[in-house]
Amino acid sequence: MNEEIYSKDVIEFVTVATEFCVRAEQVSESQLQDFVPAMLKILPLLYLKAMILMDSVSPADEEAEQLVTEADYDFVRSNIAALLGSHDDYLDVFMEDMKYSDRPIRKTISEDLADIYQDLRNFVAVFRQGYDETMTIALGNLMEQFPHYWGQRIVSTQRALHDVMFQQEIEEDSFPE
Repeated sequence: MNEEIYSKDVIEFVTVATEFCVRAEQVSESQLQDFVPAMLKILPLLYLKAMILMDSVSPADEEAEQLVTEADYDFVRSNIAALLGSHDDYLDVFMEDMKYSDRPIRKTISEDLADIYQDLRNFVAVFRQGYDETMTIALGNLMEQFPHYWGQRIVSTQRALHDVMFQQEIEEDSFPE
């Protein structure tokens, strides 16, 4: 048994990642005023839990199975986009492409959240299978992708969701604190 994958920190990360995936999959049952604050709470927790794991997880020598299909990804992305409506778009200046542009790059919260979902859901699905070796590989792959991919999307999306939350609150005074 590989004790690394059964450590308290990994189990806590899996728990938060699973909660994020469930919320992303069930977004069509959500209201904007519930979804945005929930994401603003869970995304920093995901980031924190990943940062805690960064120093203790070894990179994987091989690739884990990718279980999220294009249809799964698009289902999550399109449902989040539908919920956010006109609040989905935001401008990002912290993208690699900005080196070649003097204008911010248009991004969408729905695509960023779907990207995060895809990586986390692939990991959670492999973890649920319960095979120590594949769980270790999936965890190593996920932590390798964190610094430059899904971790970056967490940070960007938090800022965009923060704007949605508090811009909407001023306009409608409908978001709970």
